[in-house]
Amino acid sequence: MSKTILTVDDSASIRQMVSLTLSGAGYTVIEAVDGSDGYTKATSNKVDAVITDLNMPVMNGIEFIRKFRTHPSSTGVPIIFLSTESDDGMKQQAKEAGALGWIVKPFKQDQLLAVIKKVAG
Repeated sequence: MSKTILTVDDSASIRQMVSLTLSGAGYTVIEAVDGSDGYTKATSNKVDAVITDLNMPVMNGIEFIRKFRTHPSSTGVPIIFLSTESDDGMKQQAKEAGALGWIVKPFKQDQLLAVIKKVAG
């Protein structure tokens, strides 16, 4: 059975790159355009991992994680940040909100796959 990964990013080109990378490795990918859309999709589908951007309109990545972590379906779901931000303070906020890891954009496809394989199986 294929694992389902939710990717949350306001950039269509980043969503497409993440989706192509993961689907090419056999994962099922659900795309969301911002944190609010991501929350709706994360709570209405069974997801095995989430990759989220930080800076997005409507609801940013930290707000998304905080909200998702209050929902019972988030239990055990690893969340990885994929962002241009590399500030240690931001990384700390993300960890406190419930993120497991951080990948800086632009990302290498093999790096993304290695991280998802490690956290989602």
